[in-house]
Amino acid sequence: MEVKIGVQHAPRELVVETDDTAESVEKVVAEAVASDGVLTLTDSKHRKIMVPASKLAYVEIGGGVAGQVGFRS
Repeated sequence: MEVKIGVQHAPRELVVETDDTAESVEKVVAEAVASDGVLTLTDSKHRKIMVPASKLAYVEIGGGVAGQVGFRS
């Protein structure tokens, strides 16, 4: 699952590839915003991404990697 996070005053968005479901990510985002806490996601390589909820501009949940480049067997 691909998650794009826009951060206020940052020229680029964060793109996180996670193994979580869309519902799970949506719940984590909603809880972080409601509590004015920190949005914490774990990517598919088990790294943690933390963004203060007060600095979120937007969160786009869904999609995936469309059209991978490389050889296929």
